[in-house]
Amino acid sequence: MAAAISTVLITTSTISANVNALRASEEIPPVAQSRPIVLTGATVHTVSGETIENGQVLMEGGLIRSVGRALALPARTEVVNVSGKHIYPGLVSANTVLGLVEIGAVRATIDTGEPGAINPNVRAEVSINPDSELFPVARANGVLTALSVPQAGNSGLVAGTSALIKLDGWTWEDMTLKSRVGLHLFWPTLTINRDPNFPKSAQDQQTDIDRRLRQLRDTFAVARAYSIARKTNGTAQAIDARWESMLPVFEGKLPVFIHAEAANQIKSALDWSESEKLSMVLVGGQDAWRLAGLLKARDIPVIIGSVMTLPVRRGDSYDSTFANASKLFKAGVRFAIANDGTTFEAHNDRNLPYQAAMAAAHGLPKLEALKAVTLYPAQILGVAGRLGSLESGKDATLIVTTGDPLEISTRVEMAFIQGRPISLANRQTRLYDKYRQKYEQLKTAAPISASGQN
Repeated sequence: MAAAISTVLITTSTISANVNALRASEEIPPVAQSRPIVLTGATVHTVSGETIENGQVLMEGGLIRSVGRALALPARTEVVNVSGKHIYPGLVSANTVLGLVEIGAVRATIDTGEPGAINPNVRAEVSINPDSELFPVARANGVLTALSVPQAGNSGLVAGTSALIKLDGWTWEDMTLKSRVGLHLFWPTLTINRDPNFPKSAQDQQTDIDRRLRQLRDTFAVARAYSIARKTNGTAQAIDARWESMLPVFEGKLPVFIHAEAANQIKSALDWSESEKLSMVLVGGQDAWRLAGLLKARDIPVIIGSVMTLPVRRGDSYDSTFANASKLFKAGVRFAIANDGTTFEAHNDRNLPYQAAMAAAHGLPKLEALKAVTLYPAQILGVAGRLGSLESGKDATLIVTTGDPLEISTRVEMAFIQGRPISLANRQTRLYDKYRQKYEQLKTAAPISASGQN
């Protein structure tokens, strides 16, 4: 009986701890911008153009109305003096599972994908959790927009479509900037493990690889046949939700984002996408530098999944992944820098600027590193008209910092999403404030004698 009671107490305690960890974020989304705001006195880094010393950014109706000096201000403009600070566009994280996972070790908080290998009709935006505590943490380091990507799991191939979200809002509808950004495929690993202790023989592994590649080819063959039938028969054609969701792919309206890391995977994916005449974006691409010439020739953009990761193979240089972006830049390949986008790294999406910083430390020009987490992802994701730089007519989604956002010592002091001032408080800042007060109390507390008396 005592053991049973103990088990109940432990289980109840565990459930209570998980419920406490999963409570909704305390930050309240602000209302839409109701009056013009001008940020004045800062160094304005437009990213797409000149850097303006002692500049101004005028925001009105959620948009940037003008950038420059001595701007003409509308009536009732709120003037915010940010002298000595720096203004940058908000950072864009182009490969995440933000909103789809809360705690990687708690299965009930993970909604990154669906069972089965072929799920083209999955849409990431409808699973977004607006109350995630991970959103405020990412915002606090300048990440204001993210591409939330469905995952395929160990045996999956076609995961579904991603959504570009702003990291603030009451509902997933509020947060979605662009739905169905791309259809995501996870290319099979083509490497054979020849360790004699590996549970599968080399022949069995090759059989599995051939089966998965055949399944992928068959999927697109069926989907393409369905597309032709829909054009021929119109609404008379029986609707299949999976193949219906792929119609924009064959119409050239929806790019295919193929996740692949090793050179043989990338080459196989490039050959296949060319034969299928698809618009392709490579995601991950640790070995992309090895195929930079081919990527450039075919104008395939790359979303580098992570800069700060280990080399693909033992014989590679220690900095092969650090210098990946630099080599792609020198080859003229379009690219962006992101995080690795896995379930267990969602809480580290705040580290996006440091991925770019590592690339800058290994040969990528500093401005290019900044563009790789602002303007370039916006271009690849098809929203360069709204995000990625400080220009008139774009969304007023920006940050005010103490310095270069790629530097660890820099603090983000203000953030605006479509002209709305966003709170930078989060679970981590609350814990910091709590325990700072603890130690301040200990400093001022009277010493206690050995007898327990003051």
